[in-house]
Amino acid sequence: MVQSGGRIGLVCMGLAAGLAMAAPARAQSARELLTQASFGDSDEASALRRVSSAYTVAANALKRTPDDHESLLMRATALGYRAKLTGNRSDAIAARRQFEALVAQNPRDAEAQLALGAWHIGAVKKLGAIVGRAALGAQRSVGFASLDRAIALGGDRALFPGLSALLRLELDPRDPRGRALAEAAVRAGTVTPIDRILQRACVAVLASLRAGDGQKTRALASQSLPFGRFDDDN
Repeated sequence: MVQSGGRIGLVCMGLAAGLAMAAPARAQSARELLTQASFGDSDEASALRRVSSAYTVAANALKRTPDDHESLLMRATALGYRAKLTGNRSDAIAARRQFEALVAQNPRDAEAQLALGAWHIGAVKKLGAIVGRAALGAQRSVGFASLDRAIALGGDRALFPGLSALLRLELDPRDPRGRALAEAAVRAGTVTPIDRILQRACVAVLASLRAGDGQKTRALASQSLPFGRFDDDN
């Protein structure tokens, strides 16, 4: 026999489920779309479609509120991700300029600093220091400086040391700063899904570092970065 409290609980659960089914699905934010594309989609075509959707969401929001910071950051990130997936030089340069504008507007914006740093290091890794600078304006020193500013400003979140660690270890698995940042990321807080994703990645990378396997460290770091699972040189 089900007690009255149990019946009430079952009714409430059923009502909640019914309301959830009846309610219209909430549209995903640009940030949610980019997180799914970066780390979840299983093929490049799906990821690119999701990145394009995120760009549209951000661009439409900016038509309503031109100075909305979140939409400005997500639009720039979508451009950078689209450039990574398609190799489009114009998108890559536009993304860099938009990140630079956000940093100039607020140098204490940790996420904009992180995005700018990741842009520079990603371009250097992809094209090499000389070609990356000549073709896109990418500079390793600028990238590392932006990443370090992001870490200093970002507070206790795994995102900032975690992404910085992976970018450094992808370039050089012997980088002591990269290892120290991976260790910091494992100890840091996990406020958002991307914090948890990067923290798990750093746990795996540290295991390979402790085993002395530099090749595996580089591969794991690369594969754990946004869209890294699609890179041919992993």
